[in-house]
Amino acid sequence: MSTRYGFLSTHPPTRCGLATFNSALAAHLTAGGPPGGVVRVTAPGDDQRPDPSVVHTWSSRNAAGWRGAATALNAFDVAVVQHEYGIYPGTDGEDVLPLLRRLTVPSIVVLHTVLRQPSARQKTLLEQIVAAAGAVVTMTGTARDRLLVGYAVDPAKVSVIPHGAADAVGGPILRRTRPHLLTWGLLGPGKGIEWALRALARLQDLDPTPTYTVAGRTHPKVIEHQGEAYRAGLHRLGAELGVAHAVDYQAAYHDAATLGALVRSADVVLLPYDSAEQVTSGVLIEAVAAGVPVVATPFPHAVELLTGGPGLVVPHRDPTALAAAIRRILTEPGLSANLAGRSRPIVADLRWPAVAARYEALAGRLIAGRTLTVTPAAA
Repeated sequence: MSTRYGFLSTHPPTRCGLATFNSALAAHLTAGGPPGGVVRVTAPGDDQRPDPSVVHTWSSRNAAGWRGAATALNAFDVAVVQHEYGIYPGTDGEDVLPLLRRLTVPSIVVLHTVLRQPSARQKTLLEQIVAAAGAVVTMTGTARDRLLVGYAVDPAKVSVIPHGAADAVGGPILRRTRPHLLTWGLLGPGKGIEWALRALARLQDLDPTPTYTVAGRTHPKVIEHQGEAYRAGLHRLGAELGVAHAVDYQAAYHDAATLGALVRSADVVLLPYDSAEQVTSGVLIEAVAAGVPVVATPFPHAVELLTGGPGLVVPHRDPTALAAAIRRILTEPGLSANLAGRSRPIVADLRWPAVAARYEALAGRLIAGRTLTVTPAAA
């Protein structure tokens, strides 16, 4: 009998990494089986138009909204809950905890962030979330290790399942006449684009000189608090450095086909993030899956996936090192092909069908374990 999945998360038309992840996971877990249902978490300013898969909406304005959300999830066989501190109501998103405790079906909690130095409240909350969950998923070994070492949790509950990557969209690779550097995703402070611009200025002696595409809208929370100040600052910096003509800011949300074509046109993907905490990056996974060499700062997911693999890791906030790594990939004979080749052995495990199969197996174990526990008592 096929499993019916309920999902709790932000969800399209909300445009954020969590919503994109949940949408893809839900689509692949329910493909060919009974329809699932999404309990969508919304915040003020979100597009409220419902996606057809949404069965219930939990507004952050509703103090007791977790009750209705739990009731909706209990109509399914397994609840898959995306966890990030900032998406649920309450301090540090604490309202997800009573929801988990109210569930009568097995739950899988997917941890998108595991902080190395959480506040006391954040630490206690995550420990309680793991205790309430049937199973917990981290997307990297680094996140799992950080969870097991820094938090009081049951190791038997924790599985590592990688972030999924879309299948390559068909069509030819559109190589450009000039080397093409690319960063994409929601824009805001911490993205490190200023370091990439400074690196680009150090590459103006190359012939032909590289171009740089920065694709993505400004993060809604950044707009709410700062407007477009960060993006405007990048435009000013590019002009001061004399590279504004070589930078293409695409402030749009690209569909899968458009984004796929853009990624395939890149010679190097740049992830110059400032954060040393990021244990999961969907952009990194998509770049590796596309076979494009990556230059990244040493945030945990990049260190885990790129060290000895399909990219180069450089220090944070170091445009000289960033430029040197880009220069190597663009000019060193065979290096680009070598880095791209290192991605091939791991790509199959990153595709969404393979990732969804691992979630399906985990859900099956939870259901089987519950059956074994319940049946003797019922007898």
